[in-house]
Amino acid sequence: MPLLPILRFPDPRLKIVAAPVKKIDDTIRCLARDMAETMYEAPGIGLAATQVDVHLRVIVIDASETRDQLLVLINPELVESAGVQVGEEGCLSVPGIYDKVERAGHVVVRYLDTDGKAQTVAADGLLAVCLQHEIDHLEGRVFVEHLSPLKQTRIKAKMLKQSRITA
Repeated sequence: MPLLPILRFPDPRLKIVAAPVKKIDDTIRCLARDMAETMYEAPGIGLAATQVDVHLRVIVIDASETRDQLLVLINPELVESAGVQVGEEGCLSVPGIYDKVERAGHVVVRYLDTDGKAQTVAADGLLAVCLQHEIDHLEGRVFVEHLSPLKQTRIKAKMLKQSRITA
């Protein structure tokens, strides 16, 4: 399976709001497998289809220490959130940048699995953060948008500089 190229902030394609998946078929399952391989290889703990320039509502997550608890969420929807937690976040689309972000401490997400069956996941801690982070991507938001305008400007400048160096 090929590794998919990951878009880097401030690429404008990261701002595109993902469309719902209308039909779960082999194409979607293949996308999920390729995304999972890309995420594990990067390495990361979550990846949204938006980050690989596919603007459909698909995310893959594995926040386990053993890296063997892959979640594939199709058309995920945040249905409940409570509490507050602040933690340091990073992103495969913003490599090398980490900062504190405030998120809900507990979330419930409804989604479809790769068989098209409705599922629900309740999460706290790292998994809750990851779910919110990846759903943000599907809405066209990158974690740096939760930071102050000054930090956003600095990160954008740093990422543009890095892209010029590697180009």
